[in-house]
Amino acid sequence: MKRLFALAILLLGSVGVARAQLNAPALNGDGGNAAPGSAASSAIKAALPSDLLNPFARPAVTTALALPLENAEPASPSPRPKFLYGGRDDYRWQLGISASWLHFRSSAFTSNATGINTSVVYFTNDWFGVEGNITAVFAPAIFSNEHVKIGMYGAGPKIALRKRQWEPWLHLIFGGAQERPQIAGQSRASYVIKGGGGGDYRWNPRLSFRLEGDYVRTGFFKQSQNSFQLAGGIVFHF
Repeated sequence: MKRLFALAILLLGSVGVARAQLNAPALNGDGGNAAPGSAASSAIKAALPSDLLNPFARPAVTTALALPLENAEPASPSPRPKFLYGGRDDYRWQLGISASWLHFRSSAFTSNATGINTSVVYFTNDWFGVEGNITAVFAPAIFSNEHVKIGMYGAGPKIALRKRQWEPWLHLIFGGAQERPQIAGQSRASYVIKGGGGGDYRWNPRLSFRLEGDYVRTGFFKQSQNSFQLAGGIVFHF
């Protein structure tokens, strides 16, 4: 009885080994089945993570640099350099140099004098500035070959509408004045109030062309004079 039981167990074990051999994949050593074995091996490798196949490989790190160029976010453009401030991106300083004509009227004499007008402006914001102004004009000789010479200087506020091409503006100047020739018994000095405006045409970021007109009030000879001044020239921005 024991022999029969042992023979049955041995028979069942042989059948199991035979089935396992029939179901096992062909090995690479089989020359006739080299391609199928290689395909099966490649399939197994593809199914396994690369980390398991090569444990010594460096781990892959995903960054934005690894993305394709067409998928990467475009770099933000560098900001356009501003001149200094404001919606116009302009400079704060202006230097104006203009040819000037002054029609001076007084009880002592009347004269049309020409010369130069210079102004320097510092803008505290994009519309308000502080201006310093100097005018020197000359006229033909009067009173026994004495030439007319009038100088005016002062400072005051300036308001400008600073557009990209045109800049209309208004200003008011308070200061002093000197005149030649001297009238007997009268001072050559006086106050001056100059008020008016003009417009600048922007040629490029550094240069503009200017036209202006001003009412000029002085107090020579213990009287008041109402004169008029015109000027035109160039303006430097810096």
